Amino acid sequence: MAAYTELLRNQADLLRQGLADLRAEDTELAGILDAEVTRQHRTLSLVSSSCAANPRILAASASALVNVTAEGAPGKRHQVGCENVDLVESLAIRRARELFGAQYASVQSHSASNANYQVLAALLEPGDTILGMALDHGGHLTHGSPVAFTGTHYKAIRYGTTSQGVIDYAEVRHLALAHRPRIIICGATAYSRVVDFQRFRAIADEAGAILLADISYIAGLVATGRHPSPIDVAHVTTACTHKQLAGPRGGLILSGRDADTKVPGLRGSFSRVLERAVFPRMQGSPAVNMIAAKAAALGYAMSPEFDAYMGRIRSTADAMASAFMAQDYEVVGGGTENHTILLRLRGGISGSIAASALERCGIMVSKNRALGETRSSFVANGLCIGTGSIAQRYIDPVGCREVVDLVCRILDKVTPLSEQKYCLEPELQEQFRLQTEALCAMYPIADYRGN
Repeated sequence: MAAYTELLRNQADLLRQGLADLRAEDTELAGILDAEVTRQHRTLSLVSSSCAANPRILAASASALVNVTAEGAPGKRHQVGCENVDLVESLAIRRARELFGAQYASVQSHSASNANYQVLAALLEPGDTILGMALDHGGHLTHGSPVAFTGTHYKAIRYGTTSQGVIDYAEVRHLALAHRPRIIICGATAYSRVVDFQRFRAIADEAGAILLADISYIAGLVATGRHPSPIDVAHVTTACTHKQLAGPRGGLILSGRDADTKVPGLRGSFSRVLERAVFPRMQGSPAVNMIAAKAAALGYAMSPEFDAYMGRIRSTADAMASAFMAQDYEVVGGGTENHTILLRLRGGISGSIAASALERCGIMVSKNRALGETRSSFVANGLCIGTGSIAQRYIDPVGCREVVDLVCRILDKVTPLSEQKYCLEPELQEQFRLQTEALCAMYPIADYRGN
């Protein structure tokens, strides 16, 4: 153990000393962490859930708050020594409420998936019916997938999209009135159009259901007014602080005008029931260092810089969608209204092959099932492309065309041998990788540039 000549009295001292100790005493781990930073610099992420956290957010997540156990809520802890934790959590709550215009906010959920489970556990009994978007049409595992907790613990009914890739609201209404679900879930992970929360609420009210909106993938657009907000429309809204908010991995539970409304069939208002859902019902002590990082991310999300970033996310998505269509690729729905582009592949190349081949060339992208797909999600027939990360590189429309051109040239050189096996000449692969690195050097990650 290193001998210190003076006390480490503040966050900067701890971080500086910690990094020095890590490099000196655990070179294996330090090398891996450095390699990951290098990988992120040299590769191009088109993953729809991907953003780079600002260094100040990384610093907050590495705070000494990690040493504190703090079960409960600010002012109502089960442990002592929580005065600074209370201040941090209260700050995060205040910022979440201000950013989204919510009356109630909980910042303790370890992830958006946890937040969804906590909300459902608070409002449902085992075997109750839920209506959520089918995974094959862009929904999330927690919205009722048969392979997830929600699909086995509850009776899950699933709605989908039309042939144009738009949510089939007529089907949603038909299923809601036929099955009378306790909860309707709206929101998606791979959906490129605006979600009509008002229409969902009208259906929920007609069916006597509670409406849960999951905005994890569009939280930044919602926060900056570039997508309609569900906060005062849905009874409850969940979100995460990574993805579009470019913060730490973690979840949020929010409620607007219904926060003080009594929950049908339960004792107490939504805010009261939701508060008990996180602790003690589903989660013990929160990761209070991550709450500090959430506070930092939420503060950043209220800045002009973040607003400009969300503007680039949208303009970049439109530019890339147009560039893919110009290359004769089918963009599901004919375009995008958020940051997501759903691409149907051609030439017998599966999503699995495309994602693997592109990764070898330094481009990260997620395979995704497109409409009409019959194969598993491990194979898929499309890609889900997002612009969160490239917007952080300030890639302009000309750069977007360069990125799309490179993606298309790589895929054109791939020879599929089966649904998951393919051939890409090593020489070509290396050439493409160097071209990707050149693009990354031309457009570096803005938040990872020093002053």
